[in-house]
Amino acid sequence: MNVYNPAVDALLGLLRTPRAHDAFLLRVVLDPPWSLDVRDRAPLTLLVVARGEAWLRPAHGPPRRLEAGDVAVVRGPDPYTVADSPTRHPRAVIGADQRCTTLHGAPLTETMGLGVRTWGTSTTGATMLLVGTYPTPTTVGRRLLAALPPLIVHPAPSPGSALTTLLIEETGKDLPGQQAVLDRLLDLALIAALRAWLTAPTGPVPAWYRAAQDPVAGRALALLHQDPARAWTVASLARAVGVSRATLARRFTALVGRSPMAYLTAWRLERAADLLREDPDSTVESVARTVGYTSPSAFSTAFKRHHGTSPHHCRRTRHGPAPEEPRP
Repeated sequence: MNVYNPAVDALLGLLRTPRAHDAFLLRVVLDPPWSLDVRDRAPLTLLVVARGEAWLRPAHGPPRRLEAGDVAVVRGPDPYTVADSPTRHPRAVIGADQRCTTLHGAPLTETMGLGVRTWGTSTTGATMLLVGTYPTPTTVGRRLLAALPPLIVHPAPSPGSALTTLLIEETGKDLPGQQAVLDRLLDLALIAALRAWLTAPTGPVPAWYRAAQDPVAGRALALLHQDPARAWTVASLARAVGVSRATLARRFTALVGRSPMAYLTAWRLERAADLLREDPDSTVESVARTVGYTSPSAFSTAFKRHHGTSPHHCRRTRHGPAPEEPRP
């Protein structure tokens, strides 16, 4: 018997989006002292400590110690530092396009190369890190990025540890189709890390996940996500959930942060941006119908008010706007 779980529905909605394409992956092997000032402005980076330990200093907040097996998910574009000590001053800079230089700009990519997708001071260095970077917001998913905190650290042992170990091994190989293999493994490793973070018995749970777990708000969210084009009202949504209009409005607004109908409007327009960006056969008119607008002009007006750009411009550029705030 399948038991409906609204939290799982919300999680699936976010984790469908990672689609790494030509992702940057590198094994970094270092002996102390070392410190890397990361300024690549990547939207999302997965960092795994394969052996040894490291300290991660985010742009805001205290340093975090990472031990062997730990997985860190870093949401960009703010800079951060990874080092062997929490007080170590940077000795190298990772800039745009993963270009590594000294503090004075001298290139280090070639001089510290150790083989296929491997870089550092020696192949037997005390610390080995796996760095996987999503190069653009569209490859990781804009709603997922909006829902994540700046830094997630999942301590060992991680449910995804076997998978990340495989990713570390595959990163050093150079076989036909290797990049495609690495892209898919990076997606799986990221999903495993996020799933472990959300289902951990301790630690803060994001507000959107709490809302999705609620039997009233979570069920309403799932219905709105499954059928955004339906002519929902608070009354019809309350009937479908099995509660009164007052109960639905109170519970939903308290947990989600906006009323059911305000959320539906935002969800329709977020979904529309996805369709315009991802579907090459989409038109503004077809997308408007898909998300519940019978008038293309009304849709265009609402889209521009919500996103700050027209749906025609969004479709032409194929770069959808980022969501305004975390959402399930």
